[in-house]
Amino acid sequence: MTDTIVSKPRAAYAATVAATSLGFVVVQLDVSIVNVALNRIGAALSMGIGGLQWVVDAYTLAFASLLLAGGALGDRIGARRVFVGGMVLFSMASLVCGLAQSPWVLIAARAVQGAGAALLMPCSLALLNHAYASDRPRRARAVGLWTAAGGVALSAGPVLGGFMVASLGWASIFLVNLPIGALAIWMAYRFLRETPLKAEKPPIDWAGQGLVVLTLFLLTGAFIETGSSGWASLPAIGGLAAAAVAGSLFLLVEGRSRAPMFALNLFASRVPAVTSLVGLAVNLTLYGTIFMLSLYFQQERHFSPEMTGLAFLPFMAAVTVSNIAAGRIAATHGPRLPMAIGLLVGAAGFGLMALIQADTPYLSLLWRLLFLPVGIGLAVPAMTTALLSSVPTAMSGTASGVLNTVRQSGGAIGVALFGSALALGTIRGMQLAFLASALAVAFSALCAFLFIRDADHPAG
Repeated sequence: MTDTIVSKPRAAYAATVAATSLGFVVVQLDVSIVNVALNRIGAALSMGIGGLQWVVDAYTLAFASLLLAGGALGDRIGARRVFVGGMVLFSMASLVCGLAQSPWVLIAARAVQGAGAALLMPCSLALLNHAYASDRPRRARAVGLWTAAGGVALSAGPVLGGFMVASLGWASIFLVNLPIGALAIWMAYRFLRETPLKAEKPPIDWAGQGLVVLTLFLLTGAFIETGSSGWASLPAIGGLAAAAVAGSLFLLVEGRSRAPMFALNLFASRVPAVTSLVGLAVNLTLYGTIFMLSLYFQQERHFSPEMTGLAFLPFMAAVTVSNIAAGRIAATHGPRLPMAIGLLVGAAGFGLMALIQADTPYLSLLWRLLFLPVGIGLAVPAMTTALLSSVPTAMSGTASGVLNTVRQSGGAIGVALFGSALALGTIRGMQLAFLASALAVAFSALCAFLFIRDADHPAG
């Protein structure tokens, strides 16, 4: 009898983590799975590298631009409702991606996928936070498992995608989202409790939402343009200038709004500010690395899609183990230690990757590459736990939306910048990109060490 009673909370815990993690899985899977299909998509739809960058970034830009609205909407009408609606939109857009016969249809459908992801992603974390708001050690472990699921999906994307592209064609990488989406919707209704609604429902910040979309579109487009036209070209300079104006207007509007979409007051606290900086550095460097290495393996090393996927397999295993370990460490000791150490390990990995040459054997590249998932896998769950521990539960959706907007914006910019670096030549561009990544991640490690305190997160 006692065993039965004990097993029920454990089963409920597992079901809650699994249901929320499925939302993170589809979001992260579509970030990376498309990379190994880029050569096949380019050949099938007659797209150059600029068009392929938009296939990746249309998704990431829409995701980043609308994350704030997704988190705020979840706080406003209920996280479970928004989670399910986002999953439906994401699944429908995935079907259109799989059936696309022209570049612009594919790019537009990828943008709609990103919109769906922006609705479900912050709400999945808000639902998890709500379920264990009164049990911080268990919440920290749950966040570690949630992050591990996303990390597995992100790193498994190239592996799964390689075999699917080779055996079923490039469209299959999008159609695989349909059964996952159906399962997530069923589990959400079966196992997740709706979050409490805010007593006051402020108006939607349409001006802020429009300006953040415009700013990110202009900035990313300008960076992509530098790859073909150069940094001194009129489109690149004009795009960067326009992005600066739009970004300044966005900050001005948000600073004066009574109900801002982007909660600037969050950055008055050191924890949200530092975790956002860490998230920006991690996603910019990691997403850019996956994009660049996928093209490098296929275009320079002449790997098949299957071989390219297998080349990322050790990466997947390492990020899974480190994510789970980080959740346990953060639950016991707080987030500072895994954040700082993990980021330093990641920075060392980028520094070692900057030393690769055209004739560097795969095994020599692999041991350098493994520093990245080990280090970043330690840092990301601790980063998420630190943020959630520093804000009221009622603000968890908005706070996670802010953090993930910064992260996904970094991812879109990373793909644009790393892709532009390839214009210098594959090896030289990789060396420059990895060296800059090492400096950026090392700086974020220093900030985490100086400004995150264990007292911000009560020990388990």
